[in-house]
Amino acid sequence: MCKAAILGLILGTFRPISEAERTVGDVRILLVDDDAELSAMLGEYLAAEGFETDSVLNGESGVESALSGEYAAVVLDVMLPRLSGVEALRRIREKSRIPIIMLTAKGDNIDRVVGLEMGADDYMPKPCYPRELVARLRAVLRRTGDAGARPSASGEWLSVGQLKISPGLRQVTYADLSVELTVSEFNLLEALIRAGDRVVSKDELSTRALGRPREAYDRSVDVHVSNLRQKLESVAGNAVEILTARGVGYRLKAGA
Repeated sequence: MCKAAILGLILGTFRPISEAERTVGDVRILLVDDDAELSAMLGEYLAAEGFETDSVLNGESGVESALSGEYAAVVLDVMLPRLSGVEALRRIREKSRIPIIMLTAKGDNIDRVVGLEMGADDYMPKPCYPRELVARLRAVLRRTGDAGARPSASGEWLSVGQLKISPGLRQVTYADLSVELTVSEFNLLEALIRAGDRVVSKDELSTRALGRPREAYDRSVDVHVSNLRQKLESVAGNAVEILTARGVGYRLKAGA
């Protein structure tokens, strides 16, 4: 069966979205995939959902476009010519916290874990269901924009010891040192701080930080927590710890 027919079957499994669900406003998404036909079809579907899209066919162009400041999020394939998706992700993360969803081969857990470890906000297996991609895009964009929707968000700071975060400004500091986090890492940290001494389950963290229910054998939360631990340790040493409640979830512990 040809690719167009396969995607047609995938598209046909979903109901049309309602006006309430449709994305409103100029939200531009960058598609980075060397499969021009697939990118074109995904672009058409995303356009019907209210997004604007541009596509590039290689990793080098993907990095340049992602860093242009013109896009709200990036959908990045792992397998790319001229520069792999993983290397493209690394270069983007050196300079930007733009939300990134990785597309990985179905069942390729290594690519998924590596992508998350290097700062991807989420991943999807290929071939992906366009409606699920839309849902994940909306989730990551909502996580980015939720704080700005709060009337007093820009003036609110949460603190534990010398660790402080501003949900409105999306800033994290420890002893006045800035800590650069991805969208998912920031939301995980905010959820842990707001929970106080309570253990937050992985299911709750997935819903609150990733914007979706946790799937079976899904290690996304674990990998994001591991990244967050490394970044906090680099500025706070052992003064800030994310403790594991085995089989349940995590809680934050910070000294004065």
